[in-house]
Amino acid sequence: MVQLQPSGPEWQGSPPKHGHLSEIDPEFAQLKDEADKNFAILWSLPLDQFKAAWLSAPVPFPENAPQPGQDYQVLEQLVPVRDGTNVGLKVYRPSKCQSKTTLVLKAHGGGWVVGSHETEEVENRFLAAKGNAVVVSVDYRMAPEYKYPYAIDDCFDILQWCKSNAEALSIDPQRIIVAGGSAGGNIAILAQKARDEKVSGIVGQILNIPVTCHPKLFPSDRYPVGSYQQNKDASVIDAPKMLWFWDQYLPNAEPEVYASPLLAKDFSGLPPALIQVAGMDPLRDEGLAYAEALKAAGVPVTLHTFKGLPHGFYFFPQLKQSLEYWMNCVDFVQKLSGKPAAAS
Repeated sequence: MVQLQPSGPEWQGSPPKHGHLSEIDPEFAQLKDEADKNFAILWSLPLDQFKAAWLSAPVPFPENAPQPGQDYQVLEQLVPVRDGTNVGLKVYRPSKCQSKTTLVLKAHGGGWVVGSHETEEVENRFLAAKGNAVVVSVDYRMAPEYKYPYAIDDCFDILQWCKSNAEALSIDPQRIIVAGGSAGGNIAILAQKARDEKVSGIVGQILNIPVTCHPKLFPSDRYPVGSYQQNKDASVIDAPKMLWFWDQYLPNAEPEVYASPLLAKDFSGLPPALIQVAGMDPLRDEGLAYAEALKAAGVPVTLHTFKGLPHGFYFFPQLKQSLEYWMNCVDFVQKLSGKPAAAS
Protein backbone atom coordinates (compact mmCIF):
# COMPACT_ATOMS: atom_id res chain seq x y z
CA MET A 1 0.00 0.00 0.00
CA VAL A 2 1.25 3.49 -0.83
CA GLN A 3 2.57 5.46 2.14
CA LEU A 4 1.67 9.14 2.09
CA GLN A 5 4.04 11.62 3.65
CA PRO A 6 3.10 15.16 4.69
CA SER A 7 4.80 17.79 2.58
CA GLY A 8 4.59 21.51 2.05
CA PRO A 9 4.26 24.37 4.54
CA GLU A 10 0.64 23.51 5.32
CA TRP A 11 1.83 20.32 7.01
CA GLN A 12 4.66 21.75 9.04
CA GLY A 13 2.92 21.57 12.39
CA SER A 14 -0.32 23.22 11.31
CA PRO A 15 -3.55 21.93 9.72
CA PRO A 16 -4.21 22.42 5.99
CA LYS A 17 -5.99 25.57 4.87
CA HIS A 18 -9.27 23.74 4.23
CA GLY A 19 -8.88 21.27 7.08
CA HIS A 20 -12.04 22.40 8.88
CA LEU A 21 -14.06 20.91 6.02
CA SER A 22 -13.10 17.41 7.18
CA GLU A 23 -15.02 17.63 10.44
CA ILE A 24 -17.52 14.80 10.02
CA ASP A 25 -21.13 15.66 9.30
CA PRO A 26 -23.38 14.48 12.16
CA GLU A 27 -25.87 12.86 9.80
CA PHE A 28 -23.18 10.92 7.95
CA ALA A 29 -21.59 9.92 11.26
CA GLN A 30 -24.61 7.72 11.88
CA LEU A 31 -24.04 5.90 8.56
CA LYS A 32 -20.26 5.70 8.62
CA ASP A 33 -19.69 2.32 10.30
CA GLU A 34 -22.07 0.47 8.00
CA ALA A 35 -20.75 2.31 4.92
CA ASP A 36 -17.14 1.49 5.82
CA LYS A 37 -18.02 -2.18 6.31
CA ASN A 38 -19.78 -2.44 2.94
CA PHE A 39 -17.05 -0.65 1.01
CA ALA A 40 -14.36 -2.77 2.71
CA ILE A 41 -16.06 -5.87 1.33
CA LEU A 42 -16.14 -4.35 -2.13
CA TRP A 43 -12.49 -3.31 -1.99
CA SER A 44 -11.40 -6.81 -0.89
CA LEU A 45 -12.46 -8.35 -4.20
CA PRO A 46 -10.13 -9.18 -7.13
CA LEU A 47 -10.37 -6.66 -9.97
CA ASP A 48 -12.73 -8.68 -12.18
CA GLN A 49 -15.09 -9.34 -9.28
CA PHE A 50 -14.75 -5.73 -8.13
CA LYS A 51 -15.92 -4.52 -11.55
CA ALA A 52 -18.79 -7.03 -11.64
CA ALA A 53 -19.92 -6.17 -8.11
CA TRP A 54 -19.92 -2.46 -8.94
CA LEU A 55 -22.07 -3.07 -12.02
CA SER A 56 -24.53 -5.33 -10.19
CA ALA A 57 -24.93 -3.16 -7.09
CA PRO A 58 -28.47 -1.77 -6.77
CA VAL A 59 -28.84 1.96 -7.34
CA PRO A 60 -30.10 3.68 -4.17
CA PHE A 61 -32.94 6.01 -5.18
CA PRO A 62 -34.43 8.85 -3.17
CA GLU A 63 -38.17 8.84 -2.75
CA ASN A 64 -38.63 11.74 -5.17
CA ALA A 65 -36.51 10.32 -8.01
CA PRO A 66 -38.02 10.96 -11.47
CA GLN A 67 -39.56 7.87 -13.06
CA PRO A 68 -38.95 6.54 -16.58
CA GLY A 69 -41.88 6.79 -18.95
CA GLN A 70 -43.61 9.32 -16.76
CA ASP A 71 -40.92 11.98 -16.30
CA TYR A 72 -38.43 11.12 -19.02
CA GLN A 73 -37.80 8.66 -21.86
CA VAL A 74 -34.74 6.44 -22.35
CA LEU A 75 -32.99 5.23 -25.47
CA GLU A 76 -29.80 3.17 -25.63
CA GLN A 77 -27.63 2.89 -28.71
CA LEU A 78 -24.11 2.16 -29.92
CA VAL A 79 -22.00 4.77 -31.70
CA PRO A 80 -18.59 4.19 -33.35
CA VAL A 81 -15.64 6.29 -32.22
CA ARG A 82 -12.35 7.11 -33.97
CA ASP A 83 -10.95 3.56 -34.07
CA GLY A 84 -14.25 1.98 -35.12
CA THR A 85 -15.13 0.66 -31.66
CA ASN A 86 -18.78 0.97 -30.72
CA VAL A 87 -19.36 2.90 -27.50
CA GLY A 88 -22.65 2.61 -25.65
CA LEU A 89 -24.83 5.66 -25.01
CA LYS A 90 -27.84 6.01 -22.75
CA VAL A 91 -30.00 8.96 -23.78
CA TYR A 92 -32.44 10.48 -21.30
CA ARG A 93 -35.06 12.78 -22.86
CA PRO A 94 -37.50 15.00 -20.95
CA SER A 95 -41.07 13.80 -21.48
CA LYS A 96 -41.91 17.15 -23.08
CA CYS A 97 -38.72 17.35 -25.09
CA GLN A 98 -38.66 20.10 -27.71
CA SER A 99 -36.19 20.82 -30.46
CA LYS A 100 -33.06 22.84 -29.61
CA THR A 101 -32.92 21.42 -26.09
CA THR A 102 -29.79 21.80 -23.96
CA LEU A 103 -27.52 18.75 -24.10
CA VAL A 104 -25.76 17.45 -20.99
CA LEU A 105 -22.95 15.15 -22.07
CA LYS A 106 -22.27 12.91 -19.07
CA ALA A 107 -19.19 10.88 -18.07
CA HIS A 108 -19.77 8.59 -15.10
CA GLY A 109 -17.41 8.20 -12.15
CA GLY A 110 -15.56 5.11 -10.99
CA GLY A 111 -11.86 5.92 -11.12
CA TRP A 112 -11.69 5.29 -14.89
CA VAL A 113 -11.86 1.58 -13.91
CA VAL A 114 -15.43 0.76 -12.84
CA GLY A 115 -18.88 2.20 -13.30
CA SER A 116 -21.59 2.54 -15.91
CA HIS A 117 -24.53 4.75 -16.84
CA GLU A 118 -26.19 3.64 -13.61
CA THR A 119 -23.37 4.98 -11.42
CA GLU A 120 -24.99 8.43 -11.57
CA GLU A 121 -28.45 7.31 -12.65
CA VAL A 122 -30.21 9.50 -10.11
CA GLU A 123 -28.42 12.64 -11.28
CA ASN A 124 -29.12 11.80 -14.93
CA ARG A 125 -32.81 11.45 -14.17
CA PHE A 126 -32.95 14.76 -12.33
CA LEU A 127 -31.11 16.57 -15.12
CA ALA A 128 -33.52 15.26 -17.76
CA ALA A 129 -36.79 15.45 -15.85
CA LYS A 130 -36.21 18.53 -13.69
CA GLY A 131 -33.60 20.35 -15.77
CA ASN A 132 -35.36 19.93 -19.13
CA ALA A 133 -32.14 18.69 -20.73
CA VAL A 134 -31.30 15.81 -23.01
CA VAL A 135 -28.70 13.78 -21.13
CA VAL A 136 -26.30 11.56 -23.08
CA SER A 137 -24.36 9.25 -20.77
CA VAL A 138 -21.23 7.72 -22.32
CA ASP A 139 -20.09 4.17 -21.54
CA TYR A 140 -16.48 5.03 -22.32
CA ARG A 141 -13.74 2.41 -22.33
CA MET A 142 -12.06 1.86 -18.99
CA ALA A 143 -8.69 1.04 -17.48
CA PRO A 144 -6.63 -0.99 -16.93
CA GLU A 145 -7.40 -2.50 -20.35
CA TYR A 146 -7.85 0.97 -21.86
CA LYS A 147 -5.61 3.52 -20.22
CA TYR A 148 -5.36 7.27 -20.82
CA PRO A 149 -6.39 8.76 -23.25
CA TYR A 150 -9.13 6.29 -24.26
CA ALA A 151 -11.75 7.63 -21.83
CA ILE A 152 -11.41 11.28 -22.81
CA ASP A 153 -11.04 10.45 -26.51
CA ASP A 154 -14.21 8.35 -26.47
CA CYS A 155 -16.15 11.16 -24.80
CA PHE A 156 -14.68 13.78 -27.11
CA ASP A 157 -15.71 11.73 -30.14
CA ILE A 158 -19.23 11.39 -28.74
CA LEU A 159 -19.35 15.15 -28.20
CA GLN A 160 -18.71 15.68 -31.89
CA TRP A 161 -21.16 12.91 -32.83
CA CYS A 162 -23.86 14.64 -30.79
CA LYS A 163 -23.20 17.93 -32.57
CA SER A 164 -23.45 16.20 -35.95
CA ASN A 165 -26.70 14.48 -34.92
CA ALA A 166 -28.26 17.43 -33.13
CA GLU A 167 -31.56 17.27 -35.01
CA ALA A 168 -32.11 13.58 -34.26
CA LEU A 169 -31.27 14.19 -30.58
CA SER A 170 -33.48 17.32 -30.45
CA ILE A 171 -30.57 19.33 -29.06
CA ASP A 172 -29.01 22.70 -29.74
CA PRO A 173 -25.44 21.94 -30.90
CA GLN A 174 -24.35 25.31 -29.52
CA ARG A 175 -25.75 24.73 -26.03
CA ILE A 176 -23.86 21.80 -24.54
CA ILE A 177 -22.89 21.22 -20.93
CA VAL A 178 -20.21 18.64 -20.18
CA ALA A 179 -20.67 16.92 -16.84
CA GLY A 180 -19.29 14.21 -14.63
CA GLY A 181 -18.43 13.13 -11.12
CA SER A 182 -15.05 12.03 -9.73
CA ALA A 183 -13.15 10.49 -12.67
CA GLY A 184 -16.12 11.57 -14.78
CA GLY A 185 -15.51 15.11 -13.54
CA ASN A 186 -11.94 14.72 -14.77
CA ILE A 187 -13.18 13.61 -18.19
CA ALA A 188 -15.72 16.45 -18.29
CA ILE A 189 -12.83 18.89 -18.25
CA LEU A 190 -12.60 17.96 -21.93
CA ALA A 191 -13.88 21.53 -22.24
CA GLN A 192 -10.15 22.35 -22.30
CA LYS A 193 -9.63 19.99 -25.23
CA ALA A 194 -12.64 21.41 -27.05
CA ARG A 195 -11.28 24.95 -26.60
CA ASP A 196 -7.82 23.93 -27.78
CA GLU A 197 -9.20 22.15 -30.86
CA LYS A 198 -11.71 24.92 -31.56
CA VAL A 199 -14.78 22.73 -31.14
CA SER A 200 -17.64 25.10 -30.34
CA GLY A 201 -20.87 24.64 -28.44
CA ILE A 202 -19.84 23.97 -24.83
CA VAL A 203 -21.53 26.60 -22.66
CA GLY A 204 -20.96 25.05 -19.25
CA GLN A 205 -19.21 22.34 -17.24
CA ILE A 206 -20.45 20.43 -14.21
CA LEU A 207 -17.46 19.13 -12.27
CA ASN A 208 -18.60 17.13 -9.29
CA ILE A 209 -16.00 15.97 -6.75
CA PRO A 210 -13.54 16.08 -9.66
CA VAL A 211 -10.09 14.61 -10.12
CA THR A 212 -8.02 17.50 -11.47
CA CYS A 213 -4.37 16.50 -10.95
CA HIS A 214 -2.22 13.47 -10.31
CA PRO A 215 -1.09 13.84 -6.68
CA LYS A 216 2.56 13.33 -7.65
CA LEU A 217 2.27 16.36 -9.95
CA PHE A 218 0.18 18.69 -7.80
CA PRO A 219 1.44 22.29 -8.07
CA SER A 220 1.61 22.86 -4.31
CA ASP A 221 3.62 26.04 -4.88
CA ARG A 222 0.45 27.62 -6.30
CA TYR A 223 -2.43 26.00 -4.43
CA PRO A 224 -3.02 24.76 -0.88
CA VAL A 225 -2.90 20.98 -0.61
CA GLY A 226 -3.44 18.69 2.33
CA SER A 227 -6.57 16.66 1.73
CA TYR A 228 -4.74 13.54 0.50
CA GLN A 229 -2.93 13.36 3.83
CA GLN A 230 -5.76 14.62 6.02
CA ASN A 231 -8.36 12.31 4.43
CA LYS A 232 -6.04 9.40 3.73
CA ASP A 233 -8.33 7.03 5.68
CA ALA A 234 -11.64 8.55 4.57
CA SER A 235 -14.86 6.65 3.97
CA VAL A 236 -15.94 5.45 0.48
CA ILE A 237 -12.53 6.11 -1.07
CA ASP A 238 -9.31 6.79 0.77
CA ALA A 239 -6.06 8.21 -0.55
CA PRO A 240 -4.21 4.93 -1.27
CA LYS A 241 -7.17 3.64 -3.28
CA MET A 242 -7.28 6.85 -5.31
CA LEU A 243 -3.61 6.37 -6.09
CA TRP A 244 -4.41 2.80 -7.15
CA PHE A 245 -6.97 4.14 -9.62
CA TRP A 246 -4.37 6.52 -11.02
CA ASP A 247 -1.96 3.61 -11.46
CA GLN A 248 -4.54 1.81 -13.59
CA TYR A 249 -5.21 4.86 -15.76
CA LEU A 250 -1.87 6.68 -16.00
CA PRO A 251 0.78 4.34 -14.53
CA ASN A 252 3.81 6.58 -14.98
CA ALA A 253 2.24 9.83 -13.79
CA GLU A 254 3.12 11.68 -16.99
CA PRO A 255 2.23 15.41 -16.92
CA GLU A 256 -0.57 15.03 -19.47
CA VAL A 257 -2.70 18.15 -19.28
CA TYR A 258 -5.94 16.38 -20.26
CA ALA A 259 -5.38 13.88 -17.45
CA SER A 260 -4.25 16.51 -14.94
CA PRO A 261 -6.07 19.63 -16.18
CA LEU A 262 -4.90 21.68 -13.21
CA LEU A 263 -1.51 21.71 -14.96
CA ALA A 264 -2.87 23.72 -17.90
CA LYS A 265 -0.96 26.90 -18.67
CA ASP A 266 -4.08 28.77 -19.73
CA PHE A 267 -7.59 28.58 -18.24
CA SER A 268 -9.04 31.49 -20.17
CA GLY A 269 -11.86 31.02 -22.63
CA LEU A 270 -13.37 28.10 -20.74
CA PRO A 271 -17.13 27.98 -20.08
CA PRO A 272 -18.78 28.71 -16.74
CA ALA A 273 -18.36 25.90 -14.22
CA LEU A 274 -20.29 24.33 -11.40
CA ILE A 275 -17.81 22.67 -9.03
CA GLN A 276 -18.93 20.62 -6.03
CA VAL A 277 -16.47 19.22 -3.50
CA ALA A 278 -16.79 17.06 -0.40
CA GLY A 279 -14.88 18.11 2.70
CA MET A 280 -13.88 14.62 3.85
CA ASP A 281 -12.56 13.63 0.42
CA PRO A 282 -8.90 13.13 -0.61
CA LEU A 283 -9.82 15.04 -3.79
CA ARG A 284 -11.13 18.08 -1.94
CA ASP A 285 -8.18 20.40 -2.38
CA GLU A 286 -7.66 19.71 -6.08
CA GLY A 287 -11.31 20.54 -6.74
CA LEU A 288 -10.94 23.79 -4.82
CA ALA A 289 -7.67 24.50 -6.66
CA TYR A 290 -9.35 24.07 -10.03
CA ALA A 291 -12.10 26.46 -8.98
CA GLU A 292 -9.42 28.97 -7.97
CA ALA A 293 -7.58 28.56 -11.28
CA LEU A 294 -10.75 29.16 -13.29
CA LYS A 295 -11.73 32.21 -11.26
CA ALA A 296 -8.27 33.71 -11.68
CA ALA A 297 -8.70 33.39 -15.45
CA GLY A 298 -12.05 35.19 -15.36
CA VAL A 299 -14.19 32.06 -15.75
CA PRO A 300 -17.48 32.24 -13.80
CA VAL A 301 -17.51 29.53 -11.12
CA THR A 302 -20.33 28.35 -8.89
CA LEU A 303 -18.70 26.49 -6.00
CA HIS A 304 -20.46 24.32 -3.43
CA THR A 305 -18.60 22.62 -0.59
CA PHE A 306 -20.14 19.87 1.51
CA LYS A 307 -18.46 19.95 4.89
CA GLY A 308 -17.79 16.64 6.62
CA LEU A 309 -18.98 14.39 3.82
CA PRO A 310 -16.93 11.77 1.95
CA HIS A 311 -16.32 11.26 -1.73
CA GLY A 312 -19.47 9.99 -3.44
CA PHE A 313 -21.75 10.91 -0.53
CA TYR A 314 -24.68 11.00 -2.97
CA PHE A 315 -24.65 7.18 -2.80
CA PHE A 316 -26.53 7.82 0.44
CA PRO A 317 -29.81 9.39 -0.73
CA GLN A 318 -31.06 9.65 2.85
CA LEU A 319 -28.59 12.50 3.41
CA LYS A 320 -30.29 15.85 2.93
CA GLN A 321 -27.16 17.11 1.17
CA SER A 322 -27.60 14.51 -1.60
CA LEU A 323 -30.76 16.19 -2.85
CA GLU A 324 -29.05 19.57 -2.55
CA TYR A 325 -26.15 18.22 -4.65
CA TRP A 326 -28.47 16.98 -7.42
CA MET A 327 -30.56 20.15 -7.41
CA ASN A 328 -27.43 22.29 -7.68
CA CYS A 329 -26.80 20.52 -10.99
CA VAL A 330 -30.37 21.11 -12.11
CA ASP A 331 -30.21 24.80 -11.18
CA PHE A 332 -26.96 25.24 -13.11
CA VAL A 333 -28.47 23.65 -16.23
CA GLN A 334 -31.58 25.81 -15.92
CA LYS A 335 -29.57 29.01 -15.74
CA LEU A 336 -27.46 28.18 -18.76
CA SER A 337 -30.36 26.93 -20.85
CA GLY A 338 -32.63 29.83 -20.03
CA LYS A 339 -35.56 27.50 -19.45
CA PRO A 340 -37.55 26.93 -16.26
CA ALA A 341 -37.25 23.60 -14.50
CA ALA A 342 -39.96 21.05 -15.05
CA ALA A 343 -42.64 21.03 -12.38
CA SER A 344 -42.03 18.76 -9.41
